[in-house]
Amino acid sequence: MQVKAPRGTYDVLPPDSKKWQFIEQIIEETAHLFGYNEIRTPVFEHTELFERGVGETTDIVTKEMYTFQDKSNRSLTLRPEGTASCVRALVEHSVYGGVMPVKWYYSGPMFRYDRPQTGRYRQFHQFGVEAFGSHSPYLDAEIIMLLVQILHNLGLIDYELHLNSVGCPVCRETYRQILITHINPVKEKLCPDCQSRYEKNPLRVLDCKIEDCKQAITDFPFIFDHLCDNCKQHYNLVKSTLEAGGIHYLHDNNLVRGLDYYTNTAFEIHIPSIGAQSAVGGGGRYNGLVKACGGPDIPGIGFALGMERLLLALDGVPEYKEPYSSLDVFLAVLDDKYDVQAMQVLERLRTAKIMADRDYTGRSMKAQMKYADKLGARIVVLMGEDEVNRGFFTIRDMQSREQLEVKSEQIISAIKDILA
Repeated sequence: MQVKAPRGTYDVLPPDSKKWQFIEQIIEETAHLFGYNEIRTPVFEHTELFERGVGETTDIVTKEMYTFQDKSNRSLTLRPEGTASCVRALVEHSVYGGVMPVKWYYSGPMFRYDRPQTGRYRQFHQFGVEAFGSHSPYLDAEIIMLLVQILHNLGLIDYELHLNSVGCPVCRETYRQILITHINPVKEKLCPDCQSRYEKNPLRVLDCKIEDCKQAITDFPFIFDHLCDNCKQHYNLVKSTLEAGGIHYLHDNNLVRGLDYYTNTAFEIHIPSIGAQSAVGGGGRYNGLVKACGGPDIPGIGFALGMERLLLALDGVPEYKEPYSSLDVFLAVLDDKYDVQAMQVLERLRTAKIMADRDYTGRSMKAQMKYADKLGARIVVLMGEDEVNRGFFTIRDMQSREQLEVKSEQIISAIKDILA
C-alpha cells in the first residue's frame, strides 16, 4: 500500500489551511468589489477543449496534461488551467446571449505533469478572472487594476507589473513572417521543440525558457515595433489609464503570448523576493478564443494567479501576521454526569455565533485548563455541581485572569461583553 501523497502533490493541514482561507477570502472579496461573480467548472473536461483552448503547440498540451480514457473510450483531461473551461461554459450555456460583459472569477486545483520545484506542483491551485464581451482597453485596465488591488490587499507591494501588446491577427501575421525570417538562419541552434514549431507559431520560440534558444534568437525584432495603428492606440489607452491610477508598469518586449488567438494586452506580475520562479500570475486578451472553441466571435480577457506562489510571497513579508482563529470559549466540565447539559450549553453558544468547544477525552480539570490554553481559548466557562445547582456559570477571562459568576440566562451577553 502506498502511504505517501503522489509526487508533486501535498496536503494542507491546520494551521496552514488558515492561510489559504485568509488569502481566498481577501481575493474573493476584492473580485466582488469589481463586479465579478464565481463560476465553478468540472475538474476534468474533454481533451479536445484544451487542445483547442490552450493550443496544440504548447508544452502544456504536448507534454504536461494528465489525459486518460474513460470506460466509454472518451479522452478526458484533468484541467491544466481555468480559461478554457470558462469559455466552454460560456458557449455551452449561451451565456453570451444575456447581459454583457460577462465577468467571472474561479479558483481551484489544476493539474500539469511538470518537474516539482519550489512553488510549482503537479496539482496546484489558481485563482483567475475572465471577462467576455468587450473590446474596451478600459476593461483591460480594470482587469490589471483588480490584480494589483488583490496584491495590495494581501500586503504584497514589492511587485513588478510587466506589460506588452501582442497585436491583432493583422499585424501579428506581418510580424510572424518577419520573426520567421529572423529565426530561420539559426534554427539549427534551437531546441527540438522550437525547431518543430517555429514556422507554425514563432512566438512560442520567444517564450522558450532554454538558454540556448534565447541566445540563438538574440536581437530578435520586437512585436511592439510592428503594431498597427489600432493596436498602438489600444495599448496606449491601457497604459495611460494605469498611469492615471498610479499603477507603475514595465514595458517588456520579451513578454509574449504565443497562441494565435491572443491579442493586444499581455501582462505578468513578478515578485522578485521569491526567487527565480518570480512570476505569480499573468494574463491578457484572447479575442479569438471563444470562436476557436465553437462559439461566436466574442472578445475576452483574463488572468490567473498561482496560489502557492502567493503563499511563498506572503512568507517573505515581515509585516504579515498569520491568521489565527483562537477559540472564544472553552467549556470545562467538572463531572461527566453533566455531559448532556454541557452539550446544550455548547449549542446555545454556537447558535449565538460564539466559537466554543470542550474536552471529549476525560481530562482532569487541571488538564482541561491546559488544553484550553493550547486551543487559545479567550474565555473558560466552568461547569460543575455548584454551578448547575445554583443556576450560575463561573466565567474566567484568560487574558485578565479575572473570574466572575453570571446567571445562566445571562451567559451569552456576559461572554459577548468580554469578547467585544
